[in-house]
Amino acid sequence: MLGTGAAFVDPDRAQSGILVTLDNGRNYLFDCGAGITRNMVRANVSPADVSAVFLTHLHHDHICDFPLFVITGWMWDREDSPVVIGPKGTQHFVTNLFEGGAFKADFDARSSYPRRQKNISAIRPKVIEASPGVAYEDEHVRMICDWVEHIPREVSECFGVRFEAEGKVIAFSGDTSPCESMERLANGADLLIHECTFPESFIEHRRRTGVGTFAHTSPTELGQLASRAKVKRLLPTHFGHFDSTHALIKKVATHHFPVEQMGPHLMDEMVRDIRKHYSGPLQLAADLLRIDV
Repeated sequence: MLGTGAAFVDPDRAQSGILVTLDNGRNYLFDCGAGITRNMVRANVSPADVSAVFLTHLHHDHICDFPLFVITGWMWDREDSPVVIGPKGTQHFVTNLFEGGAFKADFDARSSYPRRQKNISAIRPKVIEASPGVAYEDEHVRMICDWVEHIPREVSECFGVRFEAEGKVIAFSGDTSPCESMERLANGADLLIHECTFPESFIEHRRRTGVGTFAHTSPTELGQLASRAKVKRLLPTHFGHFDSTHALIKKVATHHFPVEQMGPHLMDEMVRDIRKHYSGPLQLAADLLRIDV
C-alpha cells in the first residue's frame, strides 16, 4: 500500500496508491496520489519498472503524483511508454502535462540531453480511456472495470477494478458509495481493497451539513458488501484523516468534520462496525503495508 489517505495533505499518510507486484516481478499501479512515487522508491521499486497504471478517477488525490511518476521513470531510463488506463478525460489530463503542457519547461530542458532523447518514449504515455468490461490485458494480467457511484458520471467517471493474475483476484473500489457493480467486481476476490473514508458519524455529519461529497462507503456498508461478495480478505483504505491528532489537520478540518470527535479511537469504531457483518480476515491499511496474496 503506497498511500492510504484521502484528499488532505496528511503527514501520516500519502494519498491513494496501490502497487501490485506479481511473482514474476512485474509491477502494476492503481492510482497515483501525492506521495506515491516517493513511497514506491521507499518500497525499493523503480517507477521505470511499472508496466501499467490504472487511474480510478481524476480527483487530485488519485492523480496528482502522476507527472512525478512519469518524469522519474524517464530520468531513470525507462525504455518504453508507460501505459495509463483511466476514465474519460484521461487523455486530456495526460496531453496537458508534458510536451507543450504544464511541465513544458522541464521537458524542454531534459529532452536536450542525448540520454533523454534516447528514451523519449518514456515521457509519452500510452493512454487507454476505459469503459466497463476488460480495460487492459497483457500476457500476465487482466483488468476488468465498471462504473461505481461516487459523483455524477457527467462530472467525472469513477471506476472500480478487478485485477486477475497468476490465479489470484484483487478488487479495488476507487472511491464509491456501495453499489452492485463493485460487489460484482469483488465477487470471490482473494483480496478486496475498498475505500472506507469516514466512520458512520462523520458520513452523517457531511450529509447533514452538505460539506463535500458523502458518496463514500461506511464501515457498516463495507462489511455488508464484503460479506455478500464472499471476499476472502478485506483491506479498508482511503481514510479521510478522521484519526489524525495533528494540530494543523484538525484546524483545517473544522468545516469538514466534527473535529472534537477526531482521533485514533475511531479506527476501533470502524472495525467494530465492519465486523457487524463481515467475519473474514480484516486488516486496516497503512502506508507501506505489504500484503501477500
